[in-house]
Amino acid sequence: MRIESSSTGGSLLAPTVPSNHDHHVQAVFSDVLEAVGRAGYASAQEVKENAPLSETITAAWNHWFTTERTGRYAQTENAQQLRQDYGELLVQAHESGGYAAPKDFLQSLDENQLEVVQKVHHLADPIGVASLTEEGALNLLLPPAAQVDLNHDGITQSGAANGLRFPDSNTPLEVVQAWEEATVGMTFGERMTHEFRMVAPTLLSNIVLDENGAYSHHYEPGDPEWRNPRAKPGYSYVQATQDMLDHLEFIKPKISRQQYEEQSAFWSKFQGLLEEYGAK
Repeated sequence: MRIESSSTGGSLLAPTVPSNHDHHVQAVFSDVLEAVGRAGYASAQEVKENAPLSETITAAWNHWFTTERTGRYAQTENAQQLRQDYGELLVQAHESGGYAAPKDFLQSLDENQLEVVQKVHHLADPIGVASLTEEGALNLLLPPAAQVDLNHDGITQSGAANGLRFPDSNTPLEVVQAWEEATVGMTFGERMTHEFRMVAPTLLSNIVLDENGAYSHHYEPGDPEWRNPRAKPGYSYVQATQDMLDHLEFIKPKISRQQYEEQSAFWSKFQGLLEEYGAK
């Protein structure tokens, strides 16, 4: 099962440490997507700017990129040129219908322009547009923090790469608010550990066991049998936290007291915040 980081490569989860810059760029590009009838971020807040959308796109991208110069793009050569070139492509995509027909737009780009897109998204291989899915193509025209799970399969596809994120574009606002409050002050590693536990059911739901409980086979993203538990009607994040707590009780004799207490404290806190924010 090939699930990779959709932005950095080498890890299962894409970095999702929250920032106001992330939220703003998600909101702006949600407006861009909604303008062509596509869904953006379920948690996106209203963008209170009077400037034309093309100018808002440029400003949001430039500001977000600048905040990432000490992180995601710290080792990037000619970073400011990359920022300018990709920003121009974002505006061009908006003004020429690229967000309605992303594959057509990407196919219209020359080799140098495709290389700009490749560098922004840290893709290992040159972009083969013809083989991309609609979601994979669309997300190449969005800043990494604003990429969307277009088909609600629990996977955020960027180019040919499959990534798991939590929260992702389909996570309700009240869940995002509870999550960010519950994880504030955590190290990157601590947060990633909790994120993995939130997305792990998506992977486990697609592993099939035989009658003896042994591994039989698994489904890949894009397979007709692929399932995303969070997309099911009536899915409850509150119940998901309760499942975590119940599992902790089950494995309590097998883990250290410190592990048990730390995990129990986190999932109880997150559950309480979900209820406080009115999440289901």
